[in-house]
Amino acid sequence: MDFLRPISVLAAFSLFVAPLPGADAFGPPPKPLLQQTAEAKLLGEFARFATLSDGTVGIAVRDLQTGETQAFNGDTLFPMASAYKVAVAGRIFALIDAGELRLDDQLALDPALASEGGIAWMFSRPGASLSVDRLLQLMLQKSDNNATDVLVARAGGPQAITQFVTGLGVRGLRVDSDTAHLLYRAMGIHPLSGTFRQNAEAARKADPQIAVRDIGDLPNIAFAAEPEDTSTPTAMLDLVTAFEAGRALSPASTQRLFTIMAGCETGKARIVGMLPPGTAVAHKTGSLNGVGNDVGVVRLPDGRRFAVAVFVMKDSKGHVSRDRVIAEAARAAYDYFLYAPDREHGRAHNT
Repeated sequence: MDFLRPISVLAAFSLFVAPLPGADAFGPPPKPLLQQTAEAKLLGEFARFATLSDGTVGIAVRDLQTGETQAFNGDTLFPMASAYKVAVAGRIFALIDAGELRLDDQLALDPALASEGGIAWMFSRPGASLSVDRLLQLMLQKSDNNATDVLVARAGGPQAITQFVTGLGVRGLRVDSDTAHLLYRAMGIHPLSGTFRQNAEAARKADPQIAVRDIGDLPNIAFAAEPEDTSTPTAMLDLVTAFEAGRALSPASTQRLFTIMAGCETGKARIVGMLPPGTAVAHKTGSLNGVGNDVGVVRLPDGRRFAVAVFVMKDSKGHVSRDRVIAEAARAAYDYFLYAPDREHGRAHNT
C-alpha cells in the first residue's frame, strides 16, 4: 500500500497551497461591538421613562461640582405650576439681602389675595398677618397658594420676579401671574372682579368640562401651549444652580432657602420616591391638571450634589404615572453621578 503514500502527501500539501474560499462563503463579517457610553445610557433611560406618560416629558440634571449637564427635552417650555414658587422665594430672599425685608417682618393677609385651600380661612380674620419666614415655609413646604400670593405681592408682582430671574442670567423662565390668576388661566377663565371662590364656582357651573378636568386630572391642552408662566427644564436647573453656587443670594439666605426646601411635604413619590432612605433632598413640586413637576438638589453619599428638574405636561394617565417618571429620572441621575466614573465630566448633552 506504499504506492498510496505520495498521493496522500500531495493531497495534504494541496490544502495549504489551494486558494482559500472567499469571505462570502462564511457569511458577512461580524459587526464590531459598540460600547455604549454612560451618557448615552442615561439619555436612553430618560427616553424610556418618558414613555410612561402619554404627554410630554422634560428632564435636566447637573453635577453641581463639574457643571456637567444631561438633558432630555431640556429646551422645551413647560407650565411650571407651583414650581414657580422657587423663583418667588428667590426674589423674597434677594429683598432680604438688600435690607428691604426681614424674615420676621409681618405681612398682612389681604382678603383680596385669598384663593382656595390652605390658609384661606385666615384671610377673613381682620388684622391677620404672618411672618415672612412662616409664609416661605407654607409656600415651599406645603405649596400653600394663599401664602404664595402674599409673597408675590410683596415681591413686587410677577414682573419683578421675572426680572430677578433674568438678572441672574437665566433664560427660558418667565413668571406672568400670581397663583390665583395662574389657576384662572388653567381653568380657561379671565375674570375681572370678584373673589376667587366666586369666580371658580361660576366658571364650573357655566362650563361642566372644567369640573370634568378637575375630577379626571386631565390636561387643558390650550393652557399647556401658552407661553406664560413657563420654564424649560434647563432654565429651572440654571436658577437652582445660581442659588446653590451662591451667585444669587447671601450665604445666610441660600442656607435658609435650601433648609426650608429640605422640609418639602409634597411629592413624596417624586424626586425622593426611589432614592435610598435618608438621602438629603431639597426640592419643590408643581401640580396641575395633566402637569407634574419637581425640581431640587440631591446630596450623594460622598457629599457631592446634583440638581434635577423633571417636568411632565399634557398627561392624562394621572399623577401616579407622572410621579413614577420623576422618581425614575431622579434615581437614574443619582446612580449615574455616583457610579459612572468614566463619564465625560463637564460636557453638556441635550436631546
